[in-house]
Amino acid sequence: MISLKICGITKPEDARYAAHLGYSAIGFIFYRESPRYVTPEIAHSIITDLPPFIAAVGVFVNESPAAVRNICEHTKLSHVQLHGQETPDYCRSMPVRVIKAFGVDDHFNFHSLASYENANVSAFLLDRHSPELIGGTGQAFDWSLVRHAKKYGRIILAGGITPFNVEAALKEAEPYGVDVNSGVEILPGEKNRVKMKDLIDKVRRCKI
Repeated sequence: MISLKICGITKPEDARYAAHLGYSAIGFIFYRESPRYVTPEIAHSIITDLPPFIAAVGVFVNESPAAVRNICEHTKLSHVQLHGQETPDYCRSMPVRVIKAFGVDDHFNFHSLASYENANVSAFLLDRHSPELIGGTGQAFDWSLVRHAKKYGRIILAGGITPFNVEAALKEAEPYGVDVNSGVEILPGEKNRVKMKDLIDKVRRCKI
């Protein structure tokens, strides 16, 4: 079964519905420049209402380790997802397991992932590289490139995943998991329940 994370959650009702549908992880963005930014207080109130066995993932971009540790403690995050230039030593300093994100294009050096071995990284999230956008781009990349990354660890596919292309993405990349955000939204931070259900139904039906 493909693990499925929904990111950019800002409303408790969206988190509850995602959990009801069977999403395995809920993502909260603590990068202030994001239109889906949430305060630690809002995230804490949503996380405390989640049922058991749902991971709570905090998304950060080049934040100080001390600030990340404080937010982890306050909100009870189970993982952090790092979208900046965080080093292996930075990842080792985290109080919870790390999902390290990278922007991928035709020139990406996949061997660079090897330096994160034994660095508290439980998976790599691959998104489309953009020099203008930090964090999630909402744009797909060449999924066939994922085959170069799998030998370095579990791969979570992100970037422009929607109910309309998720089956093709899974068949092409065969990832450990998928991270969705703008592809199941009405507006930034406001999820579309029809798209949320359609996407998870297609993931469950897909045989890879």
